[in-house]
Amino acid sequence: MVFDPSQLPRVFPQGGTRSKVTSRYALMTPDTFVPSALVGWTNTKGVVQISPRMGTEFLQYEAYLTKESIGHSAHMQTQRFVYVLEGEAMVQEGKRKEKLKVGGYAYLPAGCDHRITSARGARLFVIEKTYAALSHEQQAEPLFGNETHVKGAAFQGDEALQLKNLLPDAPAFDMAVNIFTYEPGGALPQVEIHVMEHGLLMLQGAGIYRLGDDWHPVKAGDVIWMSPYCEQWFVAMGKTPARYIYYKDVNRYPGSGV
Repeated sequence: MVFDPSQLPRVFPQGGTRSKVTSRYALMTPDTFVPSALVGWTNTKGVVQISPRMGTEFLQYEAYLTKESIGHSAHMQTQRFVYVLEGEAMVQEGKRKEKLKVGGYAYLPAGCDHRITSARGARLFVIEKTYAALSHEQQAEPLFGNETHVKGAAFQGDEALQLKNLLPDAPAFDMAVNIFTYEPGGALPQVEIHVMEHGLLMLQGAGIYRLGDDWHPVKAGDVIWMSPYCEQWFVAMGKTPARYIYYKDVNRYPGSGV
């Protein structure tokens, strides 16, 4: 009998996955997520999805909070962005307290003393990045909001593509976090190749993502990392809109730290 490796997924279906990790991109699907304790978080489980161990300049993870969980301040040089996927979270920054419901978010600049808790439990999308300060600019202030209060704009004039910018496009910010919504059949108008790095979480719907020379079906819950200059393109498929939240580095000379 000749061994046929193409039969292995059929014989061992538990060994199959859509996840793929390369030097230029990664697709991480929930079936491959492995929970672990999070550094700087008490009584909190999480899934580290994108990290510098992949060669990135940022960290992306999901944090699963219970009423016993506490998220402590990040490292002094690290800024943090938190977005509520499920449940409710309380962010205390100095004397200020903000309750974040689903769609709520907080930007906590480097050196910002804060504490994150949840009375009922929550699932959070978190981005952390070492802040690259500009000598002639003041660092950004803490910012709180909810995506429902952010007005979308047609991307390059296409009403089927709606883009929401959750953070200001200002020199004090060296990172951007946006939410992109595609109506069914909506697609990026071009294959994008650019200097920015991305971390992405599919929030809703499904579609096809081109990453490098590969084409991947994606759906809600999937995570994607794209390195600088990785070819990328997306089209929404199915009968419902596709939405994703994504990070990119902005407003600095790449690799220079300024």
